[in-house]
Amino acid sequence: MESKIQRTFVRQEAYVKLRNWILDGTLSPGAQLRDKELAEQLGVSRTPIREALLRLEDEGLVKTKPNRSTLVSSIDFHNAFHLYSIVWTLERLGLSQAFGSITDEHIQNMIEANERFLQKMKEKDRLAALEADYEFHSVYIKLSQNHELEKIISEIKTKLKRLDLYYFDKIKNASLSYDEHKQIIDALTCKDLPLAMEAVELNWKNSFNRFEL
Repeated sequence: MESKIQRTFVRQEAYVKLRNWILDGTLSPGAQLRDKELAEQLGVSRTPIREALLRLEDEGLVKTKPNRSTLVSSIDFHNAFHLYSIVWTLERLGLSQAFGSITDEHIQNMIEANERFLQKMKEKDRLAALEADYEFHSVYIKLSQNHELEKIISEIKTKLKRLDLYYFDKIKNASLSYDEHKQIIDALTCKDLPLAMEAVELNWKNSFNRFEL
């Protein structure tokens, strides 16, 4: 884990730093989080650390036991299907709400994000690939103008990102998602909403099924 926080927005920086450490596994499941140690490590007071831990607890990334010790939450793969099913259901809704606003420029943005996804998968940079995947799906989610929907999806995808990174070596043929993205793009290019919605659902279902545990 690296160095102290340099920026002035201390609360947000502390939260982002700790959140990223949990997502990328630097802080592993079950690790105990001591605010004093984290504050010294990041070069801040204990107050922003405590605030960050409260936010992370709300997101389900940490939990506080009755004796007040704070731990990084475990990764529950058996709950993953429920998370995936929520995402594909909400993304279908978001796509239906965005459909009339999708232009050729938006489709081009999706194509470019998908190419970045494939390149990062070839480089075995799973974190960057996940970011590209997020950008791909975010094109139509943002166009839905449904901010509550966008917020819920973002929170769930945070948990899924951690799951994907943790089980990176146990995901079979993850790059196949590239072809599934192309199916979504093709359906949108043809202005076929039912087909695009089916392709979105299939992409998320297959993403779950590619786990080999």
